[in-house]
Amino acid sequence: MKPPLVVAALVGFVIASGGSAAAQGGRAGRQDKAPPPPAATPGETPITPGEIRRMFDSYALMQAQEQLKISDEQFPRFLKAFKGLQDIRRQTQTERGRLIQDLRRLTNDVNGDEGAMKEKVKALQDLQDRSQADVKRAYEAVDQTLDVRQQARFRVFEEVMEQRMLQLITRARQANRPKQ
Repeated sequence: MKPPLVVAALVGFVIASGGSAAAQGGRAGRQDKAPPPPAATPGETPITPGEIRRMFDSYALMQAQEQLKISDEQFPRFLKAFKGLQDIRRQTQTERGRLIQDLRRLTNDVNGDEGAMKEKVKALQDLQDRSQADVKRAYEAVDQTLDVRQQARFRVFEEVMEQRMLQLITRARQANRPKQ
């Protein structure tokens, strides 16, 4: 499948699974059955979860403008703030993953250095404290670009988009598993 077709399939999946956050209305608690993502054909590189996340981030940005009713004048400021929030989350997730991997390696070693373990645990706590402050500032930046109704819609919108993204990543992982 060529990249433009992948994007079209991703957008088609998202639309088929509910389309818009506003359309969720009374269906918010219901899980919609959506078709599985397209499987890679033989000889083709499968879609990675990271690629799906990047495509989904682009889709979410387009949907945010529509769902939050962001004006053309608001959009450049919102775009910068929204990308900042996404970047902080992604950086934190990457750094946290590295620290957890280091801790796993240290704890699996029977002669693991307890001083190094203590240092990594402290680094993990520091990261959590720092990321909470960074995310709070990023939300404040987003909120400065939106009115109160848009802020409320943004919180709901983010939750719906996160659920859909997790569904896509899960399905992509399942599609990329070798057949037994």
